[in-house]
Amino acid sequence: MSGSNSSDVHLPQTARAMLETGGQQPLGLTVHSLPQAQDAVAALQRSRSGRWQMLGLLLVCAAPVIASYFTYYVIRPEGRRNFGELIEPQRALPAQAAATALDGTAHRLGELRGQWLLVSVAPGACDEVCRNHLYLQRQLRESLGREKDRLDWVWLVPDGAAPPAEITPGLQGATVRRVDAATLADWLQPAPGQVLQDHLYVVDPQGHWMMRFPARLDRAGAAKAKRDLDRLLRASSSWDQPGRPQEAP
Repeated sequence: MSGSNSSDVHLPQTARAMLETGGQQPLGLTVHSLPQAQDAVAALQRSRSGRWQMLGLLLVCAAPVIASYFTYYVIRPEGRRNFGELIEPQRALPAQAAATALDGTAHRLGELRGQWLLVSVAPGACDEVCRNHLYLQRQLRESLGREKDRLDWVWLVPDGAAPPAEITPGLQGATVRRVDAATLADWLQPAPGQVLQDHLYVVDPQGHWMMRFPARLDRAGAAKAKRDLDRLLRASSSWDQPGRPQEAP
């Protein structure tokens, strides 16, 4: 977007001379320099006005996002409790980190932005906790009905082990990426006494990790987790749309 009506204002030569000499100009020049100085002041005022207009436009564009988070984090109905733990301050996704697909295709973690993400972390061997989380991730997404296209379920694998063949059919619709373990540890964090793979994590469309569900989520807990997801999707409905926008080249 354009910024202001005048980006660089240069004082006319005679006005500059007045400033340099403290206004001690010959009488004959004073008559001609006064209108030019007035023009310079008017140009400065227009430039300042343009900057305020640009700032106002940016605030208008950001208002829906700000309002949705204000509603969720600040204006909470009395007696409402989140099942998941809100992360404050939120942690930005490491956008440039490598995120390799299971077939070896190179990606970046930043490509996941633009959607709500329900994330699990587990080694490729995928033990019982891992398999339960993958099942619940898929079920939670499907339970969102027409809103499900606003959320992706993601499995981040911190090692090079191949997933067991028997779980491969169940990964249809999932996004699976191998990400360096150190990168994940710098971004996500388990609750005290837990390990990274014990939780499901919620990431907003701007790439901020903002919620962590309790460790080793079961089906009863998943129903409570769904309520949190429903609230998040409702609060962001004014600015978040289904589908991931294309990253700028």
